[in-house]
Amino acid sequence: MKRKARTFSDLVTIYVLASLLVGAVAATEQARPSYPRMAPLSEYLMPNRAAEVALARSAAPAAISDGATVLVLEPHGYVTAVEGKNGFVCVVERGWMSPFDAPQFWNPKLRGPICFNPEAARSILPMTYKRTTLVLAGQSREDIKKDIEAALAARQLPPLEPGAMSYMMSKQGYLDDQAGHWIPHLMFYTATQVDWGADQAGSPVMLNPQFRGSPEPVNVFMMPAGKWSDGSAAPSM
Repeated sequence: MKRKARTFSDLVTIYVLASLLVGAVAATEQARPSYPRMAPLSEYLMPNRAAEVALARSAAPAAISDGATVLVLEPHGYVTAVEGKNGFVCVVERGWMSPFDAPQFWNPKLRGPICFNPEAARSILPMTYKRTTLVLAGQSREDIKKDIEAALAARQLPPLEPGAMSYMMSKQGYLDDQAGHWIPHLMFYTATQVDWGADQAGSPVMLNPQFRGSPEPVNVFMMPAGKWSDGSAAPSM
């Protein structure tokens, strides 16, 4: 049986449908945010200092954050906006505290409110200071990683202190374009060789890819908190 020859009209229809499909795929790709390089510095800054202080404090319950030191980001780096009394330090981290291979490393929308306990303020927060200094100096993420590796080799960054942990319980944070503010959680910092059974079936512990020895010699374990810092119930995972 002979197959019916396609008419000119059939070919035009096929061409139009194919063009629409290609156009739809291209539109989807264009709609997906891409952050290949650092945006203008102004996009990472919060012009309202009081708003940044409030956002930083939202990382932890008021019983902790009200007495904490609060940092804000200015064009030359983080500065102290509020002097605390309890040894905790609250700050809003930016996208460059993500893993170095994270697609949203340069996402200017990221705002990660976090409150470090005293041990983490002394041994984890310096990593935030170091990365931020290198970013504001205009370095690429590849050069930043190399400088961090060199600083670690020269022991210019303090060693991890036992008991270091932090709160990330803000309802107002923006952790990435997919998760938004995600879920409230606590983070515990350990040496890379420590295994808490993270990401295993039935385990409440998750392994955060933030450092994992690349290059900072730290693991970050996360545990859901169940409530936001204001005490309201959080959605289940």
